[in-house]
Amino acid sequence: MGLLDKVRNRFKMSQGRVRQHAGRLTRNRSMQAKGMGERLSGAARQVTEQAKDAGRNIRESARR
Repeated sequence: MGLLDKVRNRFKMSQGRVRQHAGRLTRNRSMQAKGMGERLSGAARQVTEQAKDAGRNIRESARR
């Protein structure tokens, strides 16, 4: 995947972190939970992107 997808995942993670922190400050558990969900969703996507890149790198090095 491209750089844009990686940036989008990072943005989603940071957006979730901000929402989670705002939920803590306002004692709003719903907002806190949504922020944690966004953060974990972005992190999971980021991990899958890294796994895809690693697989691609292994394939390319095996061809040489």
